[in-house]
Amino acid sequence: MPVYRERLWPTPWIYIATLLLVPASILVLAPVSMPAGIATGIVLYAACVGTLSLTSPVVEVADGVLRAGRAEIALSQTGEAVAADEAHARVEMGTGLDARAYLVTRGWVKTLVRVPIEDAADPVPYWLVSSRRANELAAAINGSRRPEHGENAD
Repeated sequence: MPVYRERLWPTPWIYIATLLLVPASILVLAPVSMPAGIATGIVLYAACVGTLSLTSPVVEVADGVLRAGRAEIALSQTGEAVAADEAHARVEMGTGLDARAYLVTRGWVKTLVRVPIEDAADPVPYWLVSSRRANELAAAINGSRRPEHGENAD
């Protein structure tokens, strides 16, 4: 059972903006065939919506593992996760970004979580993961890292 699960769906304005493919296709193909322009616009819009929806990554914390998109890492190999609000996220993705960091980010999600990697053999210093509920994701990661099964939590 997942402790935390979120799918990073595109925001509605992206679907609305993608609708501009329909009049653009009509405009381009109208001199040739108006029905072809309409049909092409609808097909292009459906393809874009399908692609945006099918490629939206899932972020999940379950069974002692953080999954972000197609990657996963055991929480025992991570440090203390920190949520970044919109202003801090802009710095993390800009001047503060390490080129070796693993990114699962989406431009339409304004907040993110920084998860340091403590495995010395891993060349990735940290993960940056977009989340609409960054504080909840960080709490789920940090809460799942605590010792269990009778271990001393001191």
